[in-house]
Amino acid sequence: MKSTGIVRKVDNLGRVVIPIELRRTLNIDVKDALEIFTQGDMIILRSYKPLCYICGSSEELKEFKRKRICSDCVNEAKKL
Repeated sequence: MKSTGIVRKVDNLGRVVIPIELRRTLNIDVKDALEIFTQGDMIILRSYKPLCYICGSSEELKEFKRKRICSDCVNEAKKL
């Protein structure tokens, strides 16, 4: 893990600002979704990529009954 030397305080509402330099470097735009993970005493932010509910693929997703399903799984289901 690489230190950036940037320190930010948590505000009264529990928010932390990600500096624009980091957002530009990591291609994070306004209103982009981020996933939040924990590992030991660390908080990890990662760009959110929706995945297929069945196989975990992120390619060619379609929504069915509020679940995302990839084209391959749709085609497999059609064969049944």
